[in-house]
Amino acid sequence: MNVHDLNSARPQLPPKPRNPMPVWVAATLAMLWLIVWDLEISFETLAYGVEDMAEYFSRYRQPDFSDLSRYLELMGITLATALWGTVFALLVAFFLAPLAARNFAPNPLAYRIARETLNFMRAMPDLLLALIFVAALGLGPLPGALALGVHTTGFLGKFLAESLERVDKGVCEGVASTGADFPQMVMYAGWPSILREALGYVLYILDRNVRMASVLGLVGAGGIGLALHDTLRLFNYGQSAALILVILATILIIDYASAWLRGRLG
Repeated sequence: MNVHDLNSARPQLPPKPRNPMPVWVAATLAMLWLIVWDLEISFETLAYGVEDMAEYFSRYRQPDFSDLSRYLELMGITLATALWGTVFALLVAFFLAPLAARNFAPNPLAYRIARETLNFMRAMPDLLLALIFVAALGLGPLPGALALGVHTTGFLGKFLAESLERVDKGVCEGVASTGADFPQMVMYAGWPSILREALGYVLYILDRNVRMASVLGLVGAGGIGLALHDTLRLFNYGQSAALILVILATILIIDYASAWLRGRLG
C-alpha cells in the first residue's frame, strides 16, 4: 500500500469550529444598549455627578476610632444576630427539608405543603420581615434574627431538599429493606449521605447572614447597622467611616474563614 492509499484511508478531520466571539460581543453590546435605553441612563448627568460624588466620599477620609470598643461590641451583637438567625434556619430546615424531598416525603400532600412553605419563606425579603418584626417586637437584635431565620430557612431548606433528592437510590432501598419508617429513613439514609454538603450550605448561609445583619440594623434591628444609621443621619462622617471599616474587616475575616472551612470539608 503506497502513501497515497494510506492518506486516502485516513478519516477526514472534523471541520474547524466556528469562532463564537463576534456573536457574543455583538449580543453583549446589544444588551448594554437595551439596558441604557430602558433605564434612560444619561451619561451627561453621570459625568456632572462625578465631582459631587467625589466630594461626598471625601468626607469619609478621617475615620474616628475613638469609641472602637463600642463599635466592636455592636459588631458582636450583629454577629450574634446572624448566628441565631442561622441556627433558627437550620433547625426549621432540618425538619422541612426531608418533607420537601420527593424520595423521602411520606406522601404527596406533605411534600407539597413543605415545598410551598419553603417557597413562601424564600419569597419574603429580609428587610420586609425585619420591618414587620420591629413593629411587632420593638427595636433590637431579636427582630433581625427572626427576619434572617425565616428568610434563609427557605433557601437552606431548598438546598437541603435538593441534596436529599440526589441520595443514591440503593442506599434508600437498603435502609427501607430493614423496615425503617420515615424518621429512620431520614436519619440513617438521608443526612449521613449529604453531611458534608449540608455543612457547606450552612456555612454559606451564615456568611450571607452576617452581611445582611448589618443591613437590617438600618431598619431598627439592632447591632452595628443601627449605629451606622444614626451616625449617617447626624452627618457624623468620621464615626460612619469607622463603623463601615469595622463591618468590612469583619466580613472579610468571616469570608476567608468560611472559604477555608468549606475547602477543608470538600
